[in-house]
Amino acid sequence: MGGEHGGGGLPVRRALGALALALGLTGAGCAFLEDEPPPPQLVCRSDAECAAGQVCFVDGCGNPGGDIVVEVQPLPKAGLLAQDFPVDRLRPEQNLELFSPVRLRGEVSRGAAATADGGTAPVPYRAPVHLLATGESRLIPGVARRYETTLTPDDGAWALPVGSGDYTVTLTPLDTALPPLSRTASVDPATGGTVTFDLPTASRVVTLAGTLVLQGSRKVAADMEVQALDELLRPLSQRARVARDTGAFQLALSVEDASRDTVLLRATPVSAGDLMPWKTFVVEPSRIPSSPLELGDPGAAVRVEGRVLETDGQTPMAGARVSLQGRVAGGGTFQGQPVLTDAQGRYQLLSLPGAEDSTLTLVVVPPPGSPSRLTLQPVAVARVDTALPDVTCPARRGVVGSVKNPEGTGPASGVRIVVEPVGALTGWPQPPVGFESPLTTNSEGRFELALDPGEYRLDFLPGENLPRVSRFVTVPAGADDTAPLELAAFTLSRGRSLSGRITLPPDPAVAPDGVAANASVRFFRVVTVAGRPDSILLAQTVSDSTGRYSTVLPTR
Repeated sequence: MGGEHGGGGLPVRRALGALALALGLTGAGCAFLEDEPPPPQLVCRSDAECAAGQVCFVDGCGNPGGDIVVEVQPLPKAGLLAQDFPVDRLRPEQNLELFSPVRLRGEVSRGAAATADGGTAPVPYRAPVHLLATGESRLIPGVARRYETTLTPDDGAWALPVGSGDYTVTLTPLDTALPPLSRTASVDPATGGTVTFDLPTASRVVTLAGTLVLQGSRKVAADMEVQALDELLRPLSQRARVARDTGAFQLALSVEDASRDTVLLRATPVSAGDLMPWKTFVVEPSRIPSSPLELGDPGAAVRVEGRVLETDGQTPMAGARVSLQGRVAGGGTFQGQPVLTDAQGRYQLLSLPGAEDSTLTLVVVPPPGSPSRLTLQPVAVARVDTALPDVTCPARRGVVGSVKNPEGTGPASGVRIVVEPVGALTGWPQPPVGFESPLTTNSEGRFELALDPGEYRLDFLPGENLPRVSRFVTVPAGADDTAPLELAAFTLSRGRSLSGRITLPPDPAVAPDGVAANASVRFFRVVTVAGRPDSILLAQTVSDSTGRYSTVLPTR
C-alpha cells in the first residue's frame, strides 16, 4: 500500500523510477530516511504503531520519503506550467532544477499533394483551429489539468503551453464544414509531447442532414443546436445551429464516423433562458432520417414558488440557490436556471411542467454557514402555476474526531482543517468547492464538521513546524441517521524542514538569471485508497524572489 516494499508500493515506485529526476541534491545533511525501511503496516492511527523509520499515512504505515512526487508551477501567466518529478530520496537541502517550458507541439494537415520526387506529402492546414487538452498529471493521480486556445497554425505547425501529463487533445476547425478530431498525447517535462491531425478532405466528409421539430409540423420556438456524439459522449461533429424557420440542420462527420452503426444526436437549447428541454436521439448515420426528430411538446412554462426552511423547520433560509430539473413531457430533460431565496426563504422561478408519470427534482444548495445540507426534493409541477409545500432541509451530517500531538501524550489544539470534496455519491452532485473550517481543534484536540453527502479529503494543518496530515471520509446521503460520523483518533507526525532553490534554463523574457521566483511548489505522496490510485498533498509553498523555498514534511 504505502511503503517502499508493500504490495501496492512497488508498482508505483517502478513507475516513478522510470522517469529521470531533474533534481540537484546539495548539502551534506543527513538523509531523511534509512536506506532500507521495513515492510509497511496496512492499518495505523499513530506513528508509534509503525516500524522504525515509518510514518502513519492515510493508507497505512510507510516510508515518508517513498512514493513522493513534486509539482512545480514556475510562472503560469508566462506559459511556464506544471512540471512533475518523482523523488526517490529526500534530502534536507533539495534543489529543484526545471526544464525549459513544456509544450505540446502538433501538426495539422488536410489531404496530400504530389512531390517533385514522385511521392506525396501532407498539405499543411493554415486556417484557425480551436485546441482543447484535458487530462491529468502522469505521476499524481487525481490532479486534473485543462488547457485550451484558438490559434492559426504556422504552415500547419502549432504549440500549446501545457503542464506535464496525459491528455485527450481535441482539434476543432473554425470551419464548421469540418468535423473535430481527437487524439491522445503524453507530455513529459524533458521532452514535451507531440500529436498530429489529418483533417478529412471533402471526399471524406459525410453530411448528416435532418430536421428537428417540436411535435408534428410545429417548429421549436427557440434557438437550438445539434451535435453528434459517440457512446461515451465524445464529439463526432461540431455543434450546428438548427434553422428556426424550417428546423433543418446539417452535421459534418468523417467517413469513419459516418460508417458507425449508430451515433447519438443531442439537441440542446442555445440559451437556458428559452425554457426548452434537451434530448438525445439514436440514429443510423448511413441512412437519411425518414421523419423529423421530435423534441416533444413539454407544455407552456409555469411559475413555481415556495419556501425553504433551515433544519429546525422554522427559520427561513435566505440566500439558498434553488433550481428545478428532470424529465418533462415529450421525453426531454429540463435544466432550469437557479434563483436565490429572499430574506423570508421564498423563491419564485419559471419551469417546464414535469412529465405525467414522473416528478421533477427541486435542488436546494444552502448558503455557506448554514447548518442545513444540500437537498434534492422530488416535487410535482403541474401544467398550471404551482405553489410547492415548504421544504425543510435536513441537517448536514456531523463528522467528529480528535487529534493528538506527535508524541501521543496530549491533545493537539489549534489545528486548522481544510475540507476538499473529492467525489460524488451516486445520484448526487459533487459538493461545492472546498473550504477551511472557521474553527480549529479545541483544547482537547476535538473537532466537529458539518458536511453534505459526498466523498471528502480532510487536511489537518497544525503549524508549529509540523506537517499536514490527511484523512478521507464518505458522508452518506441517508437523512434518517443523524448520529455524527466518528473519525478514528490519530496523532500528528513529526516534521522535518525541507528547503532548496528552484532554477530553470535562463530565458531573457521571463527568467534572465535562471531563477524561478514566486513558483508554486507542492509535494504529494502517491497512495492507494479504496482500491484506486490517489494522491495526498503533503506540503505546499511558494519560492521567494531568489528562487528559495522551504516547507515541512513528515518524518520519524
